[in-house]
Amino acid sequence: MDILFRNIWLVPFLPSLASVLSGLVSFISPNSVRSSRRICSFISISFLVVAMSISFHSFWQQITGGPIYQFFWSWIVNKNVILEIGYLIDPLTSIMLILVTTVGIIVMIYSDSYMLHDQGYIRFFCYLSLFTASMLGLVISPNLIQIYIFWELVGMCPYLLIGFWFARPSAANACQKAFVTNRIGDFGLLLGILGFYWITGSFEFQDLSERFFELLGHNQISVVFANMCAIPLFLGPIAKSAQFPLHIWLPDAMEGPTPISALIHAATMVAAGIYLVARMFPLFEMLPLIMGIISWIGAITALLGASIAVTQRDLKKGLAYSTMSQLGYMILALGIGSYKAGLFHPITHAYSKALLFLGSGSVIHSVEPIVGYHPNESQNMNFMGGLRKYMPITRITFLFGTLSLCGIPPFACFWSKDEILINSWIHLPLLGFIASFTAGSTAFYMFRIYLLTFEGNFRGNLLENKYQNFSSTSIWGNTVSDRIKQRKVNTISFSNLYPKESDNIMLFSLIILTIPTLFIGSTGEFFLQKQIDSDFLSTCLHLSINSLNDIHSEKIIELLQNAIPSIILACTGIFLACLSCSYQFNDMEIISELKNSKILHSVSKSLHDWSYHRGYIDDFYYLSFVKSLRFFTKYLSLLDQWIIDGIVNGAGISSFFGGEVLKYTEGGRISSYLFFLVSCMSLSFLYSYII
Repeated sequence: MDILFRNIWLVPFLPSLASVLSGLVSFISPNSVRSSRRICSFISISFLVVAMSISFHSFWQQITGGPIYQFFWSWIVNKNVILEIGYLIDPLTSIMLILVTTVGIIVMIYSDSYMLHDQGYIRFFCYLSLFTASMLGLVISPNLIQIYIFWELVGMCPYLLIGFWFARPSAANACQKAFVTNRIGDFGLLLGILGFYWITGSFEFQDLSERFFELLGHNQISVVFANMCAIPLFLGPIAKSAQFPLHIWLPDAMEGPTPISALIHAATMVAAGIYLVARMFPLFEMLPLIMGIISWIGAITALLGASIAVTQRDLKKGLAYSTMSQLGYMILALGIGSYKAGLFHPITHAYSKALLFLGSGSVIHSVEPIVGYHPNESQNMNFMGGLRKYMPITRITFLFGTLSLCGIPPFACFWSKDEILINSWIHLPLLGFIASFTAGSTAFYMFRIYLLTFEGNFRGNLLENKYQNFSSTSIWGNTVSDRIKQRKVNTISFSNLYPKESDNIMLFSLIILTIPTLFIGSTGEFFLQKQIDSDFLSTCLHLSINSLNDIHSEKIIELLQNAIPSIILACTGIFLACLSCSYQFNDMEIISELKNSKILHSVSKSLHDWSYHRGYIDDFYYLSFVKSLRFFTKYLSLLDQWIIDGIVNGAGISSFFGGEVLKYTEGGRISSYLFFLVSCMSLSFLYSYII
């Protein structure tokens, strides 16, 4: 066991080594990139499989009663400041290692087929392995300094991957938006880390919590100052986990390849913020004000994400706002002190959301050759529908993921979401109402996504009618037929083209993800029976094999009885989704039916526009920060040009003209000099006489 713990550093090292090897292949022999694709994918997947095996061994040691293991070695020693690096193995670390490695492997297998014909295939796997290694390094970090290093790496990799197709202006803008937004949170995180180091004199999690508890118990520290340090510390998770008001980068991150969307939303970047809040939970728990802020930020984020998702037409952006809403649930659970539910939901959600995103990638991959001639149409659900006939396996796996997020038993998310709802009502009824309303909204928009995508008739041929009246020059600079020829399509008739099922590798990934989507929730519910106390070494998932012996049918019946309200909410949302999509699967048609009542129509249209335009939050940020900053810099430029530069240029011009004047007084004639001297003396005597 000691050998296993001492070699746990291999878990982040192996995928980072795979990233280096993949990068060297494309750097040393760029001409052999095409022939080396399979080799790079094999290296990346096999190295991560080894890391997953080590993670499973570590997890097994923890659930069978193994000790928590920490290992440090000195990194920087300077007088009284000693910085150490190392790793920490406890149940929380073990679970997160399994989550990241398993989802990462499935995404890599899926990407091998999805990105096969992309010119940046090797570069993609290089970034993918580095991204996974960064998250694994963050998970095993034993102190805040090491976490901050990997935190920045976790923020850098999405910048590279979201902007993977950097030739697209939308992708370039999206990766910059994600990078800048996360820098705001990272700056706050750095301030919080330094503030708590100033308070406790330590970066280590255990020492930091214990010293802070002692100082707080003996009134040796101001609670106000402690809260002032905790708020910027929480700003880091707000940005990383896309919490309000720094959530704006997450929907635009859909510009990256779909496998990256699955990895970001399931087990890496957004999970990093949840992990940090969970790791710092003993400290936050001592500050009631911070716990209140965390809970309300989570509740607002959950409600806002669900409200915006209900009208989205872009398949991936709808799932992105779903992720935002579910992340709000996780933060809400941690904020109300429901530590077990707050960590259980990221696990159940990760596999379900990875399944949904990879399923959406399968749909887009199939529909794009038909509707992909026109920008932004291959992800538009208005031009999908009826795919159950052509993609049955994708459809059934996507349905399982949808039912899981809706909270239908026995799927994974039901078990964790139901516990969050119960604890929210117990903690504060208002939070419980917000969480319950969000749960119903989740069922509505998720089933709406499923119905618009897979049910009804295929609407991809509607593009033929939409674009048949275009003149010789379209809004994209080419005619429709020209774009079809560029895509090497043999026919101009959209109606003769229909989607088809994805290849076996992509379907294999979907089927594998279906297994944890079905069983991880019920299995985890019976593993997580023990209560969790607030001691640092115990703020993790206390797992025990013996807890399986406590499973009785009475417990299952009691659990399901308590879950009846949440099941009713989910069923109500599903029913409303079926009702809204029953009229030609177009939510805009529902609104048109309300025109007979002008007031109701006006209200419904306003709410629809508010939701569809993301609550106008992006527009507000654009006016408040981007446009105002440009306005300010414009006038600052004028100030610099006419005042500051004017003074400098004026000094030069005055010296020039002064020289021009003085050169005429230096003619070399003594009589002129005497005349000038006598004139000045006369003026001087005259001035003295007058005074």
